[in-house]
Amino acid sequence: MNIEEVGRRAFAMPLTSPAFPRGPYRFVRREFLIITYRTDMDALRAVVPEPLLVEEPLVKYEFIRMPDSTGFGDYTESGQVIPVRIQTKAGLEQGAYVHAMYLDDHPPIAGGRELWGFPKKLASPKLDYETDTIVGTLDHGKVRVATATMGFKHQALDPAPILAGIAQPNFLLKIIPHVDGTPRICELVRYHMVDVTLHGAWTGPAALELHPHALAPVADLPVLKVEGAVHYIADMTLALGTVEHDYLA
Repeated sequence: MNIEEVGRRAFAMPLTSPAFPRGPYRFVRREFLIITYRTDMDALRAVVPEPLLVEEPLVKYEFIRMPDSTGFGDYTESGQVIPVRIQTKAGLEQGAYVHAMYLDDHPPIAGGRELWGFPKKLASPKLDYETDTIVGTLDHGKVRVATATMGFKHQALDPAPILAGIAQPNFLLKIIPHVDGTPRICELVRYHMVDVTLHGAWTGPAALELHPHALAPVADLPVLKVEGAVHYIADMTLALGTVEHDYLA
C-alpha cells in the first residue's frame, strides 16, 4: 500500500478494518430516561472545564437505549451531563457538557472517543421496565454503580421544551495523546443532534441512587435532591462537531 493510498483510505483504526464506519450516524427510536438532580456546587465546578460556566448545581443522569443506530448496532449507554453556559459573540449560550458515559458496545466507544471526544468507557448499563416502573441500572463488572427509577408515563409532556433541549449545543473535552504520552489534541468540541423526530415524552415520580466506584466515579457528583425526570423516545442524527476552544494553541 503506497503513501497516497494510506492517506486516501485512512479515517479510523485499524486501517484495513475500522472499528466503526463513516458517518453520518442515525438513531431510530432512541429512548431516554433522564433524572435531573441537585449536587454539590464545588464538586461540579471542579470537573467542568473553562470556558464553560456552571450557574446551578444541577446534573442530568441519563440512561439511553439505542436499538437501531447506523454502524453502531444495538446498545445502551449511561452517564452524566451537566447544564452549562458559554460566552459567545451573541451573548451567553445555554448548552450541556458531557461529563461521563458508560457503554456496552465497542464501536460507539471507539467512534465516540476518536471523532468527537466523548468520555466513553466500557460497562454494563441497562434500561428496562418492571411492570409500572422504568428502571435504569449501571454495573461495572459485578458491582452496581447506579440505579434510577421512574413511574411509567404518569404525565405526557409538551414536546416543545424537549425539542428545544435536544437542539441545544453539547460540549466535550477531546483528549488525544501523542506517542510520547504528552497531549497532542486537547480541545473543547461542540456538537448537535439534528433531524429530530419526537415520538413522545413523559414524566413521573423518580429516584436515583449512585454508589462510589474507583473506575466509574459517578457518585463524586452526589445526589442531594432529585429535581425531576423525563422519559422520551425520538429519532435523531448525531452531527459531526466543531472545535470551540483549543487548549494547546
